[in-house]
Amino acid sequence: MPPTTFDASRLSARNRVLHQLFGDHHGWLLGRLRARLGCGEDAADMAAETFAQVVAAPDPQAIREPRALLTTIAKRLVFATWRRRDLERAYLEALAQQPYAHEPSAQEQAQALQALSALDSLLEGLSPIARSAFLYSQLEGLSYAEIGQRLGISAPRVHQYVVKALGLCYLALEPA
Repeated sequence: MPPTTFDASRLSARNRVLHQLFGDHHGWLLGRLRARLGCGEDAADMAAETFAQVVAAPDPQAIREPRALLTTIAKRLVFATWRRRDLERAYLEALAQQPYAHEPSAQEQAQALQALSALDSLLEGLSPIARSAFLYSQLEGLSYAEIGQRLGISAPRVHQYVVKALGLCYLALEPA
């Protein structure tokens, strides 16, 4: 069904706003990201993803401070990328310490990295100390007392953190 005249004019207004937003701020954002990341290709990818998120916004005409919004979106993307790279680096370092006979295939490595990234996203709302307590518990099998000593907190506090993180994992498994 073709859009009505009203829908077409709204779409046209939306496209004009997005076109102007891109034209006015893309070069500025790309320059900031290039300076922050030190890599033109990464900066271009990050700028493109930033504008993709703006395009997906329900009402781009309502954006009053475009540079503030673009900066916020880009920072979140940069931090998420850094966190993902840190996870990958830690995984590869742990993998390098394993005996050669236990080296997973490329597909298994990709699946493990995907699972780690999903877990990282799942635990995003927890404080860094709560995340550490959960990971020590689940990945290293440490007791709450041992975790408490490492983190400088009490065993009951470790228990609270682990229960909260497990609750998040459980909720993620429930069907929507």
